[in-house]
Amino acid sequence: MNFHLSQMPDRLIKPRISGITMVMDKGLSIPEIHQFMSICRPHVDIVKLGFGTSYVTPDLRKKIETYQSYDIPVYFGGTLFEAFLIRNQFQDYIDTCKDFGISHMEVSDGSISIPHAEKCGYIEKLTKYGIVLSEVGSKDAAHIIPPYKWIELMRAELDAGATYVIAEAREAGNVGIYRGSGEVREGLVQEILTQIPGEKILWEAPQKAQQLYFIELLGCNVNLGNIAHTEVIPLETMRIGLRGDTFNMFLSKDGQ
Repeated sequence: MNFHLSQMPDRLIKPRISGITMVMDKGLSIPEIHQFMSICRPHVDIVKLGFGTSYVTPDLRKKIETYQSYDIPVYFGGTLFEAFLIRNQFQDYIDTCKDFGISHMEVSDGSISIPHAEKCGYIEKLTKYGIVLSEVGSKDAAHIIPPYKWIELMRAELDAGATYVIAEAREAGNVGIYRGSGEVREGLVQEILTQIPGEKILWEAPQKAQQLYFIELLGCNVNLGNIAHTEVIPLETMRIGLRGDTFNMFLSKDGQ
């Protein structure tokens, strides 16, 4: 860091397996990536090319290689996985990932219905090609999944080989683990944590209040995703108590 401050939390440094910040790229240009990385590289662990943006992004290969030149893994959004799957193109999805040098893959069923045993089968197959992140939860706000079912699904997907399970929220943060207002479904989150290790969950948290909730609940090394590229530095300061919201979290009462 740029100067010394006492009473700072033990923020893990890269490469890390906990305390991950996943950024959602919804259409950055290559010059914008260079600008973004010039400031945020130490604080970004992984980048998701949101939903199906990779299909329409010009110079996609160069864009992916640009992130990789900064040692930032990139993966395609789960919606693209589902778009391949519903067209019976699962092997084409694997071939596409290999062709673009993608080593992280997201398996989701937020837009289509996949029997869960089948979903776990896809996870297991993809672990042969790289790191799998599996998303649990529906993009349909009317589809409410009870806590015991979240736990059951997450456990099975981790057992199938997923490195992380993603708690669905969409890019707006208004479904899944959140109510339509963006408020955290606290009972759901806390019940999940009784059975699933927090370090294995990537909480989608695009809104500041959501990020604050998880930092207060699980500390500075909580895994957070769907972070806007403009919010990476603000989030990092909130993680370590250098933003008003968390200013007192890590300070001892006697100031020593």
